[in-house]
Amino acid sequence: MADSDMIKLYSGRILELTADIPHTDRLESPQATVRKRSPLCGSTVTVDLCVEDGRVSAFAQDVKACALGQASAAVVGHAIIGCTREQVDTARDQLRAMLKSDGPAPEAPFDELHVLMPAKDYKNRHASIMLTLDAASEAFAEIEQSACA
Repeated sequence: MADSDMIKLYSGRILELTADIPHTDRLESPQATVRKRSPLCGSTVTVDLCVEDGRVSAFAQDVKACALGQASAAVVGHAIIGCTREQVDTARDQLRAMLKSDGPAPEAPFDELHVLMPAKDYKNRHASIMLTLDAASEAFAEIEQSACA
């Protein structure tokens, strides 16, 4: 990766986000906990989730990821409280499309994920960027399945 590409990829806003990851204290009694790991780089994210009336009521994350994974976790952490499963799943799908098939950035409230658009050219970073939304989506599904059981 050339120096100019590295500077473009690790923009000032991405680095600011890495220093501002919210909800890093684990929940005492989560309804679901999901850990995701990127096999390529070893980044991991563990998400604790609680849902009330179909919306995220509590969220926590333990993030051990590269700067891009941390930036993604920060955006998700700032936006996820109050979201429905549909919003979380839509953001996950839109982020994946942005990275893999040149789609637009995710819609509000996850629209700040647009800062990760330069990473679309670095496929080896995609899994790390997706970790938090993948884990949150899976946790939401687990909660809904256990409520139906």
